[in-house]
This record gives sequence, C-alpha cells and structure tokens, in this order.
Amino acid sequence: MSIIVRGVSKFYGEQKALNNISFEVKTGEIVGFLGPNGAGKSTMMKIITGFIPASSGNVSVNGLDVESDNLEIKKQIGYLPENNPLYPEMYVREYLGFVASIYNSGISGKKLTDNIIELTGLAPEQNKKIGSLSKGYRQRVGLAQALIHNPAVLILDEATSGLDPNQIVEIRNLIKEAGKEKTVMLSTHIMQEVEAICDRIIIIDKGAIVADEEKSEIYSKIKHPKQVIQVEFDKETTETSLAGIEKVSIVKKIRNNIWEIEADGEEDIRPLIFNFAVKNNLTVLSLNRQESNLEDVFRHLTNG
Repeated sequence: MSIIVRGVSKFYGEQKALNNISFEVKTGEIVGFLGPNGAGKSTMMKIITGFIPASSGNVSVNGLDVESDNLEIKKQIGYLPENNPLYPEMYVREYLGFVASIYNSGISGKKLTDNIIELTGLAPEQNKKIGSLSKGYRQRVGLAQALIHNPAVLILDEATSGLDPNQIVEIRNLIKEAGKEKTVMLSTHIMQEVEAICDRIIIIDKGAIVADEEKSEIYSKIKHPKQVIQVEFDKETTETSLAGIEKVSIVKKIRNNIWEIEADGEEDIRPLIFNFAVKNNLTVLSLNRQESNLEDVFRHLTNG
C-alpha cells in the first residue's frame, strides 16, 4: 500500500476534527477525498504530509512512518495545499530552481526545472514574476513545485479552486497524466472533476468516513433511490395529468412542452409515460432517464 491511515484522530483543544479515521490507498490509485467545509479533509491531508501531528493513530507512506520518518516522507510526497503559498516576487524559473535545490535529489536543479516547466506548460510564463501570473498559471506553478522532485505520492487540496472552465480542464489533464505513474489524493468540491479523474472516492463528514467505494460502486450509497425522467411532448399537457401517472412523485415544467418527472424506486417508469402519451394523444419527441450522480450521493451522505 502507498498510504496507510490507522485510527487517526485529531483534536484542536476540545474540538474533534478527525474521529478514528482509517483507510488505505494503493500505489497508482487516484482517490477523491470529499467532504463539506469543516469536515476534516485538509486536516487529514496535513497529517499525511507530516505538516501537523495526529492526536492519536498512525500514518505510513510507502512503508515509512510519518512521525518517525518525517523528513524522508517529505521527499516522497508532492503537496499542493489549498491556498497554494508562493513567492510572488520571484520569477517562475527562479522559484522552481529554488524548490529543486531544496530536495537535493542528485539531479541538477536546472534539469529538474527544465523538465517540470515543459511538463506543466509554463514555458511561455517562465520569465515572469509569479505575482503577475493569472490564477490558472499560479496553480500550474503550485503543481510544478509539487511534482518537481518526481514524488511517488501527490496530495492535492483544492487544486482547481477558483479557476475558469478552460483552466480546470488543463489542470485536470495534468493531474490525470501524473496519476498514470503516481498515487494521488485529490480534495475538491467539483464533483464533475472527481467523476472525470478518480478511481475511488472517500467521503468524510464531521470528521468521520461515511463512504469509501470504487467510483462505479459509490452510487449504491443512496438508500432511497429515485429516478428522474425528462420528457418532451409534441403539444401541451398539464402538471396535474402527469402527476397522475403511477409512481410519479414530483412533476416540474422545464419549458414549453418539456417536463421533468421524478419517481421513487428503481422500476423504470418510461413505459408508463409512453402509455400516458398514447392515451392522451401525445407524441413523445424525447425521453431521457437521468442517472444519479456524485452530487446526489454527496448530499445524501452529508445531509446536504
């Protein structure tokens, strides 16, 4: 295992931030680490990276204990914290050369810097001051400093926070590429990002794990399944009429002759909607069943 967390709790005075957390991350996995604000995500990530100690329990990374092998652990981990602390007065190349020199990896700082600038697409901005960069390029610099020493494990806390859609796609692609060879733990509030990148999902709420599943299995955590159907007819009908269809619980008009119909349970109600159309002399122009998504699971498990 690349990361092993056993019985970790963390107290800040009387406040319990983490409550007996345990999980393992395999080498080569990309794991989404999700939770509401204040759930304990950043605290757990700081403990794994050795920035703060646990109150109880233990963590190992690649067989090394985070507390007793703290310095060695830091050589094996690349960490991008949520606030991405950088030196705004330093030039991009200057800063990355400085970071490379810290690791004393035996590879020349210039070679490491050249490699990471190419990997992260920073070449056009390498001679600019960090403080003058756009948010997207500053995030690239943060990711570059996390990757520059070629760590086995990447810990990324809100790596795409505040980026525009194009920037998010660019950073996401960088993370996916890095994940081909490394173990990645990714904390984010962007559910589409987790669905696009991650192999496995851990959800934490109030300091405790409420789900730890492969991405394909996470949707089973919704205990009371529902189905949402969007249907378009060729002409008008009424909300009252649609609500009379068996098993239908909620009807909402989207626009013109397009309706969203919600029903409880897993039994497909599309045949019932077709029968309704036939009886009411309507033609179905489109009929789509919308599957549960990660946001539904997240809200269900965290009482959102």
